[in-house]
Amino acid sequence: MVVRVKLGFVAGGDWLHDYDLSFLDRPEVLRFIFYPRRDFGAGGGITVMVDVGEGVRVGCRFYPCGRSGPSILYFHGNGETAGDYDHVSPFFTGRGINLFVADYRGYGVSGGVPTITSLLRDAHPVFEKFKEVAAREGEGSLFIMGRSLGSVPAIELAYHYQDEIKGLIVESGVANTFTLLLDLFGVRVRENLRRRLEEASNKAKIRKVKTPTLIIHAENDTLIPVSEALELYENSGAEEKELFIIPGADHNNLWMVAGEKYYQKIEEFTKRHM
Repeated sequence: MVVRVKLGFVAGGDWLHDYDLSFLDRPEVLRFIFYPRRDFGAGGGITVMVDVGEGVRVGCRFYPCGRSGPSILYFHGNGETAGDYDHVSPFFTGRGINLFVADYRGYGVSGGVPTITSLLRDAHPVFEKFKEVAAREGEGSLFIMGRSLGSVPAIELAYHYQDEIKGLIVESGVANTFTLLLDLFGVRVRENLRRRLEEASNKAKIRKVKTPTLIIHAENDTLIPVSEALELYENSGAEEKELFIIPGADHNNLWMVAGEKYYQKIEEFTKRHM
């Protein structure tokens, strides 16, 4: 597939997320990128709906720890929903961490259809709602975390709001965001467009992120190779940064292989940078 388009700015903004990436919002591309599910879990936590524009609301799930502590805005991986974290949340809340898990359009109880454009833009109103909800729990520090696909909105927010957060956590994240997707799905573009896409990648944005950063990745990740984690770490602009590679783990069994060490690492990171 050959795509010939012009990459420019959307009227009204000059942020990287305002690059017009709508040419990626093609059915033949999106069906390989997003795997939305309508399941929203067993009803644990507090459901929070966020207006993201165009008459669309995105569903999120908030799991308070019951006391003032650090709060994590968490963007999950593909094929997951916020409700999947009903069973995971106790590992966070039990360590004194408030967990706010955000869905995407078309996932869980969210309206709309997921696209690359909405993945980036919706993250901003979600962040505003997260701050509002977290503030009710006390004066705890704010952190942003993204797993796999969720690394895209997570780094987007860290790039723009690093003065408002205490740290960024990226798990199983991608460095070469759009070019990796294009290569993976056989979409060929002109070289000058490819360079512009690299300017909007996670790797480019994380160079500007100075807030403390933790990169977590599985050693044997067969979906997003560990080399992507190394690139994110090497390009991170943070003075305080850490790379946590989990030996013997793959993309979807990372938590099971790491066990308690996974949650301990996150707890240590958040408590150290509160």
